[in-house]
Amino acid sequence: METTNMQDIEQPKEKSRLSALLKTIGKVLLVLLETVALLVVTLYGVLFVLAKGPSPTARDIFVMSVRETSAIGFIADIFFTPEQIAAIESKEEEEIVDTDTSLIVIPSEPDDETQTGPVADEWGLIDEDGDGIIIDPVRGDGYSGYMMVVLDPSRVILGCRPEMFGVEGLRVAQMAKHFGAVAAINASGFLDEGGNGQGETPDAMVVYEGQIYYESSGVQGGFVGFDSNHIMHVGRLSASTIKARDIQYGVAFGPVLVANGELIQQSSSGINPRTAIGQRSDGAVLMLVIDGRQLVSLGATYTDLAEIMVEYGAVNACNLDGGSSSLMWYNGEYINNCASVIGIRPGPTAFLVLPKEDGNNG
Repeated sequence: METTNMQDIEQPKEKSRLSALLKTIGKVLLVLLETVALLVVTLYGVLFVLAKGPSPTARDIFVMSVRETSAIGFIADIFFTPEQIAAIESKEEEEIVDTDTSLIVIPSEPDDETQTGPVADEWGLIDEDGDGIIIDPVRGDGYSGYMMVVLDPSRVILGCRPEMFGVEGLRVAQMAKHFGAVAAINASGFLDEGGNGQGETPDAMVVYEGQIYYESSGVQGGFVGFDSNHIMHVGRLSASTIKARDIQYGVAFGPVLVANGELIQQSSSGINPRTAIGQRSDGAVLMLVIDGRQLVSLGATYTDLAEIMVEYGAVNACNLDGGSSSLMWYNGEYINNCASVIGIRPGPTAFLVLPKEDGNNG
């Protein structure tokens, strides 16, 4: 009588299970591949409509939005020639007159609120906790973010480590903690070829404690800096002008948004996360960060920033580095959402707010 070997029975069963598993995995991979292909085709179709559709405005916004992003700027090259891109990006820059420092009058003494408690200022804002910093949510058509109002401009400095330029950058929170600051926003741009920069090298002029760094790199679309009297200057300033005005802290990026109380008209720009800095007539410093590349906040244009700054009383204001660098840090945490899918990136500089007792009122 012939004996059945159980091992011989189990082997076909195992092979059958393995074959079924491989078929299932194959089907799942096929569905995923089809889904990815469909998404790619759909995305390409959307981009094609934006780029080649009937709306020149949509086309320009599309081109400027991707070109302002170092990691995906190549997308514009898919649809346009270099000459076409240059034509879209080209713009006539409005002439910016010298900063009229008489428009900024910093009170010698803060208002005494001990008797009546905190009250709304001329712009309707209240420093409820008395720390000299007001955080006000900002919302507009397609964007949201925060405006930080620093009542004492002597508390605002530029954070950077010149000895580490070209070596290492710091994230906004790291820069704030390095200097013992209570609040911060990102400031200048940095060399970022293909989106792989590590924030160690500024891509334009930086002024720190009165010393000028990267002078040969120029001021790009504009420069913003604070002089020894804590008055903010904006414009396409030369190194000699910066020295003559005794500017102590500043960075180049731009464009200038508001100058001497006048909104600077902007040509088309992309819709992206944004950071900007300004100053009111009473010297209070305005720090603005707009979230972007999110369903709840796509981002803002330069014109959006300028209009927000004017609404908050800015006499002068300038755009700073944006995109995935746009961050606001306050009392130990980031209060806006980082747009980067790879996490918070380091940078070479940040505008910082020192603790109230450390402000230099001289």
